[in-house]
Parts: sequence; C-alpha cells; structure tokens
Amino acid sequence: MDDREPKEPLPRMHDTVIPKAPERSFLARLRGYLIAGILVTAPLTITVYLTISIINFIDFRVVRLIPPQYNPNEYLPFSVPGLGVILMVLFLIGVGMLTANFFGRFFVRMSEYFLDRMPIVRSLYGATKQIFETVLAHQSQAFREVVLIEYPRKGIWVIGFITGPTKGQIQDLTEQETVNVFLPTTPNPTSGFLLFVPREDVYFLDMTVEEGLKLVVSAGIINPPERGKKAIKGTAKGTAKGKVPVNDSSNKPDASPEA
Repeated sequence: MDDREPKEPLPRMHDTVIPKAPERSFLARLRGYLIAGILVTAPLTITVYLTISIINFIDFRVVRLIPPQYNPNEYLPFSVPGLGVILMVLFLIGVGMLTANFFGRFFVRMSEYFLDRMPIVRSLYGATKQIFETVLAHQSQAFREVVLIEYPRKGIWVIGFITGPTKGQIQDLTEQETVNVFLPTTPNPTSGFLLFVPREDVYFLDMTVEEGLKLVVSAGIINPPERGKKAIKGTAKGTAKGKVPVNDSSNKPDASPEA
C-alpha cells in the first residue's frame, strides 16, 4: 500500500489566471489626449502668433511711409502681407551699401563726431553701438560658450554664458585671469547678473547656446542631448589644455606636499 499523499494535479493552462494591467479610466485617457494635444498645438500656435504679430507690427509702421501712388495696397484688392518687412530689409541693405564707400564712411564719421559731443546722447549711442557690434560681429565670441560655475556658494552649480575676457581695471585688480560670465534668470533670460569669474573656476560645457537657453528658459525641463564628452575646466571647448571632468575627483590637486 502506498502511504504517500497523492500529488495535487497541475493547473491547466486555461485555469491559470494572468493578472491584467489596470485599465485607464475614461477621464484619465481624456486627460492624456488633452495634454498630447496641448504639446502639439501650443508651440506651433505661439510661434505662428508671434511671427504674424512681428510682421504686422513692422508693416503697420513702414507701409504708412510709402506714398499712396507707390503703395501696391492701394491698387490691389488685397493687402500684401510682409511688404513692410521686405522694404525694411531692402532699406537696411541699401544703408549698408552706402556706408561701404568713401562718402558713406565720411557721413558716418561726421554723424558720430556730432553725437560724441552731446552729453546724454553720446553715452546711449556708444553703448548701443558697442552691444550691436559685439553681438553681430563674425569674430565675436560673445554668447557662444556655455559654462558651469559654482554660485552663489560652493557646491551649487549654475549655467552661464561667456561674454568675453575681462579687461581694463577689473582685470588689473584681480590676481587671476578672469572672464565675463552672464548669469541669466529663469524663465526670463534677458535679465540676470554679470560675474567676473576666474578662468580656472569655469567649466566649459559641450552644448550650444541655443541648448543652454532652452535649459534655462524651461527651468531644467528640456535637457540637452548627451554627447559623451566631459566638461573642460578653464579653457574653451575643443582645446586639449587643462581638461578636468566636473565630477572626477582624481584630477583634483593632491593636498600632500610633493616629495
């Protein structure tokens, strides 16, 4: 007689209950569709709205300066969109062509000569001209480097943009070589702080200015893509001098005295 207890029969395939993933409710699905629709339409709508607003703003002010006999909107049954923008671009090209010859340069020098003798106007004109020359110059390095610095204290990192090397009295009074770093605020990057940071304390990041601005404006939501490159400390990206990873403690100077 077999005293062993009988084994329980194995469950059949159709008897095995496989837990199903919880189904989303109808309201949850609607919420997901709503968010997806906003993410698709909001950027496109805002871009189109701002573009049309800028074009209409220029058209409204430039087209009014055209004499009626030369204004095509007076003869056509519809208004020409972007006519003011086209005329503005042609006007700027014409001014640039005129200032490239001898008489144009002479006129510009005479205008600057008189503006330089007006107490308040000369400061406004000089500052505005210097900003535009710095931003629009082909050889300028302003706002072309994204950096990481420790601010407002050690251990806290912020994104900044190099606006150029420090010169003049500020550099003369500092013992180390410093650079001008513009520290923008979030989400409005047009305001911020100007910092004079020692070059050796600046980490140059391998990201474009557009990617850095997106990171600042989005408050860290939009992160730049990983490129697998380490940050470069103290030198501009692409150089082989002084490469120090941000989180690599092995590159820090040894505190023990040399033998």
